[in-house]
Amino acid sequence: MAKINIFIILMISLVHLHAYKLAQSSSDLVTLSDSDIPGCDNENEKPEPETNKKCTVRMDASCKMKASCIAQKAAKEAKDASDAQVEAGEAAARQVKQQLAEKAQAAAKAAEAALAGKQQIVEQLESEIREGELVVQEETTLLQTTQNTYCAAGQAAKQADVQLKTLTQAVKNAQDNVFNSEHVANGAQQELSEKQQLVEAAKKRVELLLKQLEVARMDFKNTKMAAEKAACAAQEARQRASRERRRAELQHRLRQQIGLAF
Repeated sequence: MAKINIFIILMISLVHLHAYKLAQSSSDLVTLSDSDIPGCDNENEKPEPETNKKCTVRMDASCKMKASCIAQKAAKEAKDASDAQVEAGEAAARQVKQQLAEKAQAAAKAAEAALAGKQQIVEQLESEIREGELVVQEETTLLQTTQNTYCAAGQAAKQADVQLKTLTQAVKNAQDNVFNSEHVANGAQQELSEKQQLVEAAKKRVELLLKQLEVARMDFKNTKMAAEKAACAAQEARQRASRERRRAELQHRLRQQIGLAF
């Protein structure tokens, strides 16, 4: 804007200078002495003889007419220069306004293109948010399933532990019964062997359940971390979409303000 103002001032100054030179030239022509016009008398010249007096009078009238014509021509040139100055100033102003309008239109087109790009980014981010929300929903469902499995495995481990204690007590009772009666020694030994097998099977089952419980815990932990990451990603996508939307709206308002200004 400052460069445009300087350009206008420079154009007006040039027009003023041209008008001043024309006026100065006209003034010089009007103020010419009679000695500068051929055929006119000069005060410093010697008077002509009496016989040439009539001729001198005719020459003075001719000089005055020429000076009057020159003055009128100079006045017309000064007026034309003044009119040209006004027209040049108006033309310069129109040219500047046209340039400003073209720049404003170019800026508006650029703003519209930027707005379209930002709108595309916003739509893409919104699509990513929807996908992220679906992932969060799926991970949440999987997390709930894993948690249920974890609880069931814990309950089964507790039941197996109770069974192990019961079987251990039964083995102990059977061992006591072996010492009480020789009559039932073989039967007690067989029962003891069966109980021991049951105990070993119960131990193996407990170990298996404990391993399953550990796996379920790790799966629960990993699923929980994945769900938290998905939730964070969705939150970041929402924030980016919100920032891009606000930026697009701000650019749109600026474009409208630029259009109203011009």
